Amino acid sequence: MSFDYLTLAQLVVSGISVGMIYGVIAFGYQLTFATSSTLNFGQGEALMLGSVFGYTVVTQIGLYFGLPILWSYILMLPFVLAFGMLQGAVVERLGVRRAIKTKSEAGWIMATIALGIIFKNLAENIWGRDTFPFPSPLSDNAIQVMGVRILPMELLIVFGAIALMAAIELFNRRSIYGKAVVATAADIGAAGLMGVNTAQVITFSYALSSMTAAFAGVLVAPVTLTGAGLGGALGLKAFAVAIIGGLTSGIGVVVGGVLLGITDRLTGYYISSGYQDVPGLVILLLVLSFKPSGLFGRRAIKKV
Repeated sequence: MSFDYLTLAQLVVSGISVGMIYGVIAFGYQLTFATSSTLNFGQGEALMLGSVFGYTVVTQIGLYFGLPILWSYILMLPFVLAFGMLQGAVVERLGVRRAIKTKSEAGWIMATIALGIIFKNLAENIWGRDTFPFPSPLSDNAIQVMGVRILPMELLIVFGAIALMAAIELFNRRSIYGKAVVATAADIGAAGLMGVNTAQVITFSYALSSMTAAFAGVLVAPVTLTGAGLGGALGLKAFAVAIIGGLTSGIGVVVGGVLLGITDRLTGYYISSGYQDVPGLVILLLVLSFKPSGLFGRRAIKKV
């Protein structure tokens, strides 16, 4: 039996779109790690909240103003981004700030996990436990490219993810507030001595982190289903991507996300969906064994 290259190409295309979602969430992990050396382990729940909140906003805009779904989706985006930033700031204020002051690593780990569970339970009580479809702003008719079927929403996921990460990088490099973030990431002690309010910078990094997750939620929901259980698995996969690519490398999360997304799809099709998560974990273990800083991460150098 001859090898079906068309099927392989189809799986790769699908894996790239899923991998970019992993990459966006992993990029959020990078934002908080850079400024405070902490991670929001409720990042998956931030994605879930963005998707269910976005669903509510889209349906309400369509109901009250009678706009087409594309325009409702566009008008929904600023609300979701603002909601994500607010949720991230709450996480930092309630779960991280005190732990950073007392230098308690276990504190911020358990606090962000606990807040993630609280947010999930809150979503279950508001939106229920069942999954439901998120209206797609683009056509469901696939585009044929050399025999490979590509959904317009898959293209939006890829370009939307790249655009968001590029916009944040541009903001950090060109704006005065972004330069404060960069200075804090480079040396939090020196930044504080230069007059940078590092506590506000850390809060801002958490707000940006949750904003990226919320944006990822409304990107992926139209091609899957949304609901209170959406974020858990995606958050864990994105954490693996952040470790594989490197918590200090922007290009690393993109490469790591695409690598894991394609691996998931190939394994699920050619082997079994029951083993779909195994190759990604194997890659994670190999990276941790041979290059703990990640494929593109920088090795930390400590002066003694």
